[in-house]
Amino acid sequence: MAEHESLEFGKADFVLLDNVSLEEFMANLKLRFEKGRIYTYIGEVVVSVNPYRAMNIYGRDTIEQYKGRELYERPPHLFAIADAAYKAMKRRNKDTCIVISGESGAGKTEASKYIMQYIAAITNPGQRAEVERVKNMLLKSNCVLEAFGNAKTNRNDNSSRFGKYMDINFDFKGDPIGGHINNYLLEKSRVIFQQEGERSFHSFYQMVKGGPESLLRSLHVSKDPTAFNYIKVGGHIKSSIDDGGDFKAVADAMKVIGFTADELQTVYKVLATILHLGNLTFGVDGDTTLIENSKVVAVIGDLLATKEENVEKALLYRTVATGRDVIDKQHTAQEASYGRDALAKAMYERMFCWIVGRINDVIEVKNYDAKVHGKNTVIGVLDIYGFEIFQNNSFEQFCINYCNEKLQQLFIQLVLRQEQEEYQREGIPWKHIDFFNNQIIVDLVELQHKGIFSVLDEACMNVGKVTDKVFLQGLNSKLANHAHYTSRKLSPTDKSLEFDRDFRVRHYAGNVVYSVVGFIDKNKDTLFQDFKRLLYNSSNPVLKVMWPEGKLKITEVTKRPLTAATIFKNSMIALVENLACKEPYYVRCIKPNDVKSPLLFEHERCRHQVEYLGLLENVRVRRAGFANRQEYPRFLQRYKMISEFTWPNHDLPSEKEAVKKLLQGCGFEQDVAYGKTKVFIRTPRTLFCLEEQRTEMVGRIVLFLQKVWRGTIARMRYRRMRAAAIILRAYRRFKVKSYIKDVNRKFKNVRSMKDHGKHVKWPTPPKVLRRFEEALRSFYNRWWAWMLIKDMTPEEKLRIRAKGATLEALKDQRPDLGLQRTWEGNYLKRDSPDTASSFTLVSSELQRKDKFMRVLFSCNVRKINRFHKAEDRAVLITDRHLYKMDPLKQYKPMKSIPLYNVGSSPLYYEPCFHGENGCFLDSQQCVPAFTQNTLAFYQNCVYVTYTRI
Repeated sequence: MAEHESLEFGKADFVLLDNVSLEEFMANLKLRFEKGRIYTYIGEVVVSVNPYRAMNIYGRDTIEQYKGRELYERPPHLFAIADAAYKAMKRRNKDTCIVISGESGAGKTEASKYIMQYIAAITNPGQRAEVERVKNMLLKSNCVLEAFGNAKTNRNDNSSRFGKYMDINFDFKGDPIGGHINNYLLEKSRVIFQQEGERSFHSFYQMVKGGPESLLRSLHVSKDPTAFNYIKVGGHIKSSIDDGGDFKAVADAMKVIGFTADELQTVYKVLATILHLGNLTFGVDGDTTLIENSKVVAVIGDLLATKEENVEKALLYRTVATGRDVIDKQHTAQEASYGRDALAKAMYERMFCWIVGRINDVIEVKNYDAKVHGKNTVIGVLDIYGFEIFQNNSFEQFCINYCNEKLQQLFIQLVLRQEQEEYQREGIPWKHIDFFNNQIIVDLVELQHKGIFSVLDEACMNVGKVTDKVFLQGLNSKLANHAHYTSRKLSPTDKSLEFDRDFRVRHYAGNVVYSVVGFIDKNKDTLFQDFKRLLYNSSNPVLKVMWPEGKLKITEVTKRPLTAATIFKNSMIALVENLACKEPYYVRCIKPNDVKSPLLFEHERCRHQVEYLGLLENVRVRRAGFANRQEYPRFLQRYKMISEFTWPNHDLPSEKEAVKKLLQGCGFEQDVAYGKTKVFIRTPRTLFCLEEQRTEMVGRIVLFLQKVWRGTIARMRYRRMRAAAIILRAYRRFKVKSYIKDVNRKFKNVRSMKDHGKHVKWPTPPKVLRRFEEALRSFYNRWWAWMLIKDMTPEEKLRIRAKGATLEALKDQRPDLGLQRTWEGNYLKRDSPDTASSFTLVSSELQRKDKFMRVLFSCNVRKINRFHKAEDRAVLITDRHLYKMDPLKQYKPMKSIPLYNVGSSPLYYEPCFHGENGCFLDSQQCVPAFTQNTLAFYQNCVYVTYTRI
């Protein structure tokens, strides 16, 4: 599913701007920067603005989002361009390249690292060891090249001071199998001089601050950078760069790549030698030039593995061959200082080129046979300096700006060529597009015999003393009528130019004034042959390899070496030819401000970069024909919900016909063209209308899908619940059946058992049958009781019923209820023979008087009144009355109460005593016993009630 940004973040593609103007371009760029969207497309070009802060958009999750996706399916990102280049290489078996350009501090180096990281992440899914080794080498090479080729400048803490082009070779499966690195125009002048606030190359500070004590002692180097003239300007700068940590990381990376311990030691010795060279000072004694601190010469000789006297001679003398004669010409102090600085710059440049060569030896493709292994395809990554305009522009800026002219020319040509080829492939008529062709500026620089480089080389070849002023005169004479060149002599009224010093070139990015001071010396790049022989004759084999031309004899005649301008021009021509045969992708980097703030967007600063990068020109070229084009399947997949003929699936003959039907239904058929595999949309407004309609329909579709999905979930939940209920019901039924069977099995033969199953242990019932089990136990107990009493006489049953009532009424009231013995009822007649006769007479008299049928209960009791005074009494209960008697007066009746008057009216309690036990009982518990006419059960615990009078 494609994911697009909303318009609150601005237009994700500059091609979709309503009006192509610089103002709208800048407004969109600023809006996206402020909203945290640092990437924007121009067709297949990514414009990147340095955010000056860490952003969480480069992790593994983000890589997975862009892997295998088309450019327009995800928001703009570097990974999208990297993936597009990789797919073109893998699918179409075509070499591709990614060109990263922009000024110092715009984020080119970081962009190249993220592109390398992405390619490494998406390749070698099978985790082949050799491929992983190559990937690791390619990534580690970045770390090493940054240490020796990057430096802190006023614009950027990690500025690349060289151009780098890396080819990554892939096998037929799309896995990296090797690579090759080309470097261009190292800024070696930085070795001996830095502007205020800047540093020399990182490698010097890493060694001085991070090297172990033993290493520094062997190199005669202290940990104070300010002790060395060449780097002391940068030594005073407080920086966030961790030189100590970086030293270890670089050393580890070099070991992983394959640098031996001797090679690594030689690199440190070269760096130390350069530092010591900077501390050499020359003096004059009469006509003789002397080295004032000769001890340093001994240190240099030791580091270079050569004799001290040879070093001193090379620094103070120049060997000149005139025919067969060889003479030593002594330098002046000024010439000696020039030679020292030239040696320092040359040694660092040679070491850097040697490091690049060693990396190439390790990562280059070996033993690859295209017939056996398939075609070897390439992705090139170019990280090169952007257009530069400083306060003082010299030879280096001229070469850099020439490089950008060549790349801009290639950029326009390739973009136009890509457009034209795509139109032709799709059968769309091609219209001529007017654009600024900077070929005239390229010719101004590189044209044979008339170009600025040719004039410079010609001036350098002149015999005699050649000055920069002579070079400027040559330019004025040969380029006087050129529309893009001028000087103060040609424009006397232009006071921005100095006489005999400045000339102006009108580049595609703007006018640049160059000072000719130093052009001749920098172009000649003179290094005396004596230094080359000195280093070649070193006993250090690594140094010997770095200086192969030192093996020439003094009298041997050689060709004039190529000048720096010619070497650079040839390398640029070769680079452009290499890029021209590949399918290019571009990353244009922009620096939003000079103070490295993540919030500040300097309008003029960015406008200038937009102009010299030719971004608006690129938009116009892209918009000259059709602003947007998409393959039919992709277009249909995104917009098919707009039309009833294409949603959810169409039944038309082809996807092209379905797209036509869709666009006709929307009324856009006049603003589109139909190619063989793609639909071309002319204006951005049509695309926006399609997006708006799609957004509206997506909301409806989402609601519909939610409804369907929620219904599906509800039905699934219902089915699960129903299944659970069925399972639960079946399980309960099973448990019930199991329990019933278990009960039936255990109680099957209880009738024949001696105790009728009283000893049988009841099975544990399931929870659902607990009440059933209680009822079943009750049924069983009633059956068991019936089995015990069914053969009893009526009198026995009556006694049993009385005992049951007693048990129920006096439960938990006293420990012994006398249930195990026979209840007599009339205890006064039985217990005491002495008083029995008196009691019998009294009871007979009462029977005659009150006409009762029989005596239910009689016994002696102890009365405790409300004043807690105890007295002996006797109780006689008949079937009609309750009598209170005085045992001390021959059981004389004291009170008679009819049984129908005994109830639950307010009464007071009185303890009874019989034998050893006594208890308390409330009247409510007595009522059932009286009403059932079973008072005989109160054999040893009677509650006597008195109605209050």
